[in-house]
Amino acid sequence: MKPHVICHMLASLDGSLHPSRYTASPDGTRAEWSGLYEQIHADLQGDAWIVGRVTMAEMSKAGAHPPAQIGKVERPHHFAQRDAGTYAVALDASGKLHFAKPDVGGDHVVVLLGRDVADSHLAELAADGVSYIVSETAEIDLAAMLDVLGRELAIRRLLLEGGAGINGSFFAAGLVDELSLLVAPALDARAGNQGFVEFGESGLAGRMQLSLTSCETLAHGLVHLRYAVRPG
Repeated sequence: MKPHVICHMLASLDGSLHPSRYTASPDGTRAEWSGLYEQIHADLQGDAWIVGRVTMAEMSKAGAHPPAQIGKVERPHHFAQRDAGTYAVALDASGKLHFAKPDVGGDHVVVLLGRDVADSHLAELAADGVSYIVSETAEIDLAAMLDVLGRELAIRRLLLEGGAGINGSFFAAGLVDELSLLVAPALDARAGNQGFVEFGESGLAGRMQLSLTSCETLAHGLVHLRYAVRPG
């Protein structure tokens, strides 16, 4: 039941994840590049998109507010809405995300949590109308989580749009089917530049292979590269 996973990212020529640190270009602005990124996000027609905790925290901007009374909480999952149509999924192993509403831009929120997350946090999410899936293993099994998303919410096409860490974890686990990469006419060039995908000290060599499927020149100097992702 695993959804088809497309990693959809915007990066500089040197692979940087952070547009705010890019050099300027006469071809286009960061706002124009982001606008095209969002347009292609829509064109890819995902049932859901997934990001990590840090990225989702920038969108949710809420503080902790556990309910005064904590009754029985549902494990390993709770679905406040099963027919949303589109979903915003967040990987939050330690249970640090909080929400003021159950959607992001109209997409219903589903949080993927670590096994040891407190009942008070689950109660808070449920009270806010947020859905969640709790890991049944000590280490989060991403493949198992994706199977639940597919089986319970009928998610068939998932856009992976995370930070470097979550992207790297998905690639390393062999869960990414395609890479959709928009390359901007810009450089970051800082010594500590964070790429759009990272996986510890070992990297991804030997774990996967990329095969180019299309290359398209877009407006504002962007190049759209698409790759099929295969086991290494």
